[in-house]
Amino acid sequence: MALLAGLSLLAAAAPAAAQDRAEPGPRAAGGTYRRPLGSDPATLDPVRINDIYGRAVTEQIFDGLVQFDQTLTVSPALAQYWRASRDGLVWTFTLRRGVRFHHGRELTADDVVYSLTRILDPRIKSDAADLFIHIKGAQEFREGRAREVSGLTALDPHTVRVVLTEAPGPFVSVLALGQAKIVPRDVAEQKPEAFGAAPVGTGPFRFVRWERGKEIVLARNPDAFQGAPSLSRVVYRIFPGESHDAMCQEFDQGHLEESPVPPLCRAKRTDPRYVHVRRPTFSVRFYGLNTRMKPLSNVLVRQAIAHALDREGTVQDIFAGRHHVARGMVPPGLPGYSPALRAPAYNPGRARELLTQAGHPGGRGLPHLELWSSVRGERIDKELAGVREQLAAVGIHAEIRYETDWPTFSKHLGEGRYPMFVYAWFADVPDPDNFLFKLFHSRSPRNATGYANRTVDQLLLQAREQGDLARRTEMYRRVEQIIVDEVPVVPVWHYTYERLFQSYVKNVEVNGLGDAYLPLRRMWLEGAR
Repeated sequence: MALLAGLSLLAAAAPAAAQDRAEPGPRAAGGTYRRPLGSDPATLDPVRINDIYGRAVTEQIFDGLVQFDQTLTVSPALAQYWRASRDGLVWTFTLRRGVRFHHGRELTADDVVYSLTRILDPRIKSDAADLFIHIKGAQEFREGRAREVSGLTALDPHTVRVVLTEAPGPFVSVLALGQAKIVPRDVAEQKPEAFGAAPVGTGPFRFVRWERGKEIVLARNPDAFQGAPSLSRVVYRIFPGESHDAMCQEFDQGHLEESPVPPLCRAKRTDPRYVHVRRPTFSVRFYGLNTRMKPLSNVLVRQAIAHALDREGTVQDIFAGRHHVARGMVPPGLPGYSPALRAPAYNPGRARELLTQAGHPGGRGLPHLELWSSVRGERIDKELAGVREQLAAVGIHAEIRYETDWPTFSKHLGEGRYPMFVYAWFADVPDPDNFLFKLFHSRSPRNATGYANRTVDQLLLQAREQGDLARRTEMYRRVEQIIVDEVPVVPVWHYTYERLFQSYVKNVEVNGLGDAYLPLRRMWLEGAR
């Protein structure tokens, strides 16, 4: 079963039966919170989400059975209690009574069974399906040999039983995933394709409207089971192409409650009018190389590209050292992070040698390679111009292309259209599996590079079944070293979460999963505005 090592440790520290803890109430009521969003989401249907834009919004609209708390411990949400059998194969969840969806109907166990079944529906192609495959009957359902998942049962309107075929660790950890939010069966079944444009959940904020390219508006849910949030409304203002300078300008003019901190606004970090928040996150930003296309199908060419690029110079000179230079994919702080990872260093001479070994001395015979980005701005343009110059210096000619409409970029990426691309990955859960399996297993739907290595596939599957943390960690380190050596991607940096908040914004809590998981339900504005 797909188990999450870090979560397994956290959940294992809790008893087999769990219940919720009291939460502090809001200090003040009212006000509109305006957040910048770097692009339109592809969808707001949690089971279909594959970008941070949609995740940031749906985290406020939906609840799961369980949730991450501030320390990334799994804690109760819609499930008030749960119990596991001694062998970890049978899990029983008791739902909170009286929880209502935004359209007024009470939550029932049938909604939970339906929502978890949707994750496994092969027509939906959820990224999280592989994490639930060891529910009894899941494989038969996915293969069309059963109409239901036999291991998912509503025992009564407020009790759900989940039966597993394997359980190397606590299944409850998997239920904290963003795709495992609970949706109302009646609404989602009525218009399955339209649900992502007008979502209905149980969360602290309800969906109001979505004007593509402009804003997404949410309103306070007065009946939220954890208590009505303080904020009256949340408005996500959309800045296509991640225009951080524009975000900060709007923030400085008082039109946003928070902003990223591009160089244009770095002097504001010490401005007493604002609150500066900074912390590392579980993320990675990289250049992807499509291994299905020539000449990138040649590992020597990919290795030459890695040696040609001055990643540390990019982070320091263009992005003012804001982020942690990445040697691999697993960020510091996660189990499996390897401080001894051997990564290609900036070495143009070695890049030229590799091109000669590949049969392309001086770049002879290489086609021009397109490098695509969904984000555009002064620093991104400068960064990619530098990439083009560094590659040209060893004989590789690159052309920079932009597609700033995120849904279009994401679609083309999934179709394997881009030879090279700029991409960022933010963890859904604090675990190396979420980076290595998701991005590099040959059958993962998120493997945009087309990378395939039998040894990597085998180790990733074995790691998912391995209950011993030390052995599992070693497997992930072996996998990451193979990936770094074969260069389907060139890691550039691990993001540091850095935001400015207006001084009247109170109770900002940020965990290692970053911006998308900011708990707005716990925040308030000093003096409603």
